[in-house]
Amino acid sequence: MASLKDMRVRIASTKATQKITKAMQMVAASKLRRAQTAAEAARPYAERMDAVISNIAGAAAGSGTAPALLAGTGNDKVHLLLVCTGERGLSGAFNSSIVRLARERALSLMSQGKEVKFFCVGRKGYEQLRRQFDKQIVGNVELRSVKVLGFKNAEDIAKKVVAMFEAGDFDVCTLFYSRFKSVIAQVPTAQQIIPLVLEEKEATNGAAAVYDYEPAEDEILSSLLPRNLAVQIFRALLENNASFYGAQMSAMDNATRNAGDMIRKQTLIYNRTRQAMITKELIEIISGAEAI
Repeated sequence: MASLKDMRVRIASTKATQKITKAMQMVAASKLRRAQTAAEAARPYAERMDAVISNIAGAAAGSGTAPALLAGTGNDKVHLLLVCTGERGLSGAFNSSIVRLARERALSLMSQGKEVKFFCVGRKGYEQLRRQFDKQIVGNVELRSVKVLGFKNAEDIAKKVVAMFEAGDFDVCTLFYSRFKSVIAQVPTAQQIIPLVLEEKEATNGAAAVYDYEPAEDEILSSLLPRNLAVQIFRALLENNASFYGAQMSAMDNATRNAGDMIRKQTLIYNRTRQAMITKELIEIISGAEAI
């Protein structure tokens, strides 16, 4: 049985941990608002970009000269999984849920005889995936030194992915990230970005508008598709950033509550043990006095 001194040290240690988790919760809460605003602001632009490309691609359909980023290579033998995770932990299941989704997709593709490669963005995803797929990781980008995410960060990643695609290193690229839904809900998401999957247009009762493009549709797509790739990656990074702080805020709140429960239980045990020792000493004193 632990001594009273050991119990006091344990209680003090738990209180110190509680102060740390409470501070981390407050820091995450203060950063969450800005990250959530940035993620929500990026959604309309990314969705509108998809709509514009869908319209132009619809006009270019059947030309046979569509860019490879849109039409693909004609094969799907080699898949690149672009896995975006966080740089830090202490965020519950945020990182592991993204990695789990990517791992399940990889194992499913491999069971179909496909070749799978990984490109990791974020230290935590790389650390988890290299345990099982070390030889299949072809790229890794860490953003620990980046204080504020900018479009340049996503553009650099997009250039590396496009260069690999043009070199024939893969046929299909799928982006994995966590979409921010609320503070307590982050949704692991898989989005195919190469070749681009276009959304089906909703049927309209009236006649569809006809556009003439200058320069030609294929030329517009050649410059617009790489930028759209960077936009989608930038959106994923912002969604991940907001999801990370939401998950960390929830995890640290749970840790603070658990620390409070531990302190109450440890204090109760300490008081009971102390009272038992005092009672035992009193009984010994009374017994000794009666013996005399």
